[in-house]
Amino acid sequence: MWNWMSELHKFLFDGMPVRGSIVRLTDAWAEVQRRRASNSETGAYAPPVRELLGEMLAAGVLMQSNIKFNGALVMQVHGDGPVKLAVAEVQSDLGLRATASVQGEVPAQARLPEMVNAGGAGRCAITLDPKERQPGQQPYQGVVPLQGAAGDRFQSLSQALTFYMLQSEQLDTILVLAANDQVAAGLMVQRMPLQGEANLAGAAGPGAGADQNGHNEDYNRIAHLAASLTREELLTLDVDTILRRLFWEEKLLHFAPQQGAAGPRFACTCSRERVRNMLRSLGAEEVESILAERETVEVGCEFCGQQYHFDAVDAAQIFTGPAELAPGAKTVQ
Repeated sequence: MWNWMSELHKFLFDGMPVRGSIVRLTDAWAEVQRRRASNSETGAYAPPVRELLGEMLAAGVLMQSNIKFNGALVMQVHGDGPVKLAVAEVQSDLGLRATASVQGEVPAQARLPEMVNAGGAGRCAITLDPKERQPGQQPYQGVVPLQGAAGDRFQSLSQALTFYMLQSEQLDTILVLAANDQVAAGLMVQRMPLQGEANLAGAAGPGAGADQNGHNEDYNRIAHLAASLTREELLTLDVDTILRRLFWEEKLLHFAPQQGAAGPRFACTCSRERVRNMLRSLGAEEVESILAERETVEVGCEFCGQQYHFDAVDAAQIFTGPAELAPGAKTVQ
């Protein structure tokens, strides 16, 4: 049985230029959904939108964990369907969050083309936004269409991202992604460049052709095995079982999983204190006018959907400092 705590597993194929990783988002994914479902204005996303966001978060963790980058990896899928924009953000410490902008109804069985690529205008963008930008430094962004060179529309996010990795990073990559309301998971297998990998020098062999995309036999074999993983297996089996079923003939170097404070976890920059400061900047008169109309002030985070509620007592605390309280009065905690 898999762990309820979100976890990231990395592994190498001994003596081969191939690496892999598996992510299982459980508690972090549950928090993403809880915040949106509890939002009285938007409510929960439709099931196909939730599935897309879960797959995007799983893919974002896998991609972020394979780069040495101090900042956010932001994955955006946008187009001309009812899902105008879907965003998954993963920080370098694996803190994550996601959101979507939806206009109109999303059919229960909708897939990627129907949601974001109805007219062929869908795009997938990956942005690396540095945490501490240098003067003049701009985020790096790669963009690919949600269709192949022949014009055939990608039916899944994994197809689009595999195409992105080959086009933008020039690396053979296979991704298997799946999400439901309990777990968002992903498997990524990637060919590593042979040149410059001293620990793999013994397996490189003569000739530069082995380092070209699509021509490494070890990677091709392992990618074929990885592609056999089903959605049901990815969502229900624990990581050790998945690795044994797929790669039982291979020698794996399986590292300790990253979980808890070192693993994938929900993180949004919104907080009650930040909302308090925003209300304070509006001024007491404006806040009091809202209270007169609605009895409470409700402010929702546009990214994660979390709503913060302030009643008349809460509002009074915002604009009344301790020095201004009447003698003998007590603050409400």
